[in-house]
Amino acid sequence: MSYHVNEKGYYGQFGGAFIPEMLYPNIEELRQNYLKVMAEPDFKKEFGQLLKNYVGRPTPLYFAKRLSEKYNTKIYLKREDLCHTGAHKINNTIGQILMAKRLKKTRVIAETGAGQHGVATATVCALVGMECVVYMGEVDISRQAPNVARMKMLGAEVRPALSGSRTLKDATNEAIRDWINNPVNTHYIIGSAVGPHPYPDMVTRFQSVVSKEIRLQLKEVEGKENPDYVVACVGGGSNAAGAYYYYLNEPDVKLIAVEAAGKGIYTGESAATSVLGKEGVIHGSKTLLMQTTDGQITEPYSISAGLDYPGVGPMHAHLYKTKRAEFISVTDDEAMKAGLELSQLEGIIPAIETSHALAIFKDKKFKPEDVVIISLSGRGDKDLNTYIDYFKL
Repeated sequence: MSYHVNEKGYYGQFGGAFIPEMLYPNIEELRQNYLKVMAEPDFKKEFGQLLKNYVGRPTPLYFAKRLSEKYNTKIYLKREDLCHTGAHKINNTIGQILMAKRLKKTRVIAETGAGQHGVATATVCALVGMECVVYMGEVDISRQAPNVARMKMLGAEVRPALSGSRTLKDATNEAIRDWINNPVNTHYIIGSAVGPHPYPDMVTRFQSVVSKEIRLQLKEVEGKENPDYVVACVGGGSNAAGAYYYYLNEPDVKLIAVEAAGKGIYTGESAATSVLGKEGVIHGSKTLLMQTTDGQITEPYSISAGLDYPGVGPMHAHLYKTKRAEFISVTDDEAMKAGLELSQLEGIIPAIETSHALAIFKDKKFKPEDVVIISLSGRGDKDLNTYIDYFKL
């Protein structure tokens, strides 16, 4: 069983490129070139140097001593929150801006939910001097104001998406419309492991540096490359894809994907795609998707702006269907408490997305000798207002 993409752009039955005819040249240009470009020694060298000297990699693998004592197991945190811009998103945007340059693009567009991907895109555009337009749902603009300010300070134009639920899905729709209108000079930096092939695979490869480092770091501290569990939150799924990548074909490493259950899986205010989703097409790929009986996309909900996506990337849909990964749904309430707990036990304030992954210890029991790695995908600065309102701090 393969968990990687095949030459047609599918993970099992999920993936592909379901795109308007107008976008075919863009996607085809990328598909024909992305692996070739990524294999070039010059590209690898430039990517590696920027990850090291600009992003600050490798990020630490931190043994969370007090958290481990509380839950009687060995918990390590992969500190993606310490990357430049505060999340794993920058790994992918660095890779894609170098790709855009090699494909002779002069303008970049992106979509963002929590704003972390928008900030990471604006950052790399400033780094190379490229025009940048970020689409963001009007609802997310108001709940993630500090990130909007960062993007503007970095020189990006932030355009609000005013349709639908005015969140991530709608920002993505607007970005795709822009791309159709500007097919020749524009590169679309998708921020998650979603979209038409080759995006899910390309984004995953750029993020795979996370699990590549985990293997080396774990060898140093535990004397083995393979943990017992790798845990990550999943919206579209890029941080999880990166954390899982080098372990996909290691059956002794159990993968846990944590989704947002919002106010409860069956409350109508949720983003638990694995439970509620059926096969469908969203943003150019066939995947699991929350939809009504007649195929209309259901509005997702999560307190976390980065997890309220109605679908999941095709690689994760495949991991779910094949049972290679265990999917767990966590409510707003459970996630917020887990975020506060990490802050007070380890002195690390996590992004609310990450807090979902940290919430699994309440119900899932691990053995004392188990090595559990959690992808600490982002830091909590951007969510302080949400934490403040929630806990009346």
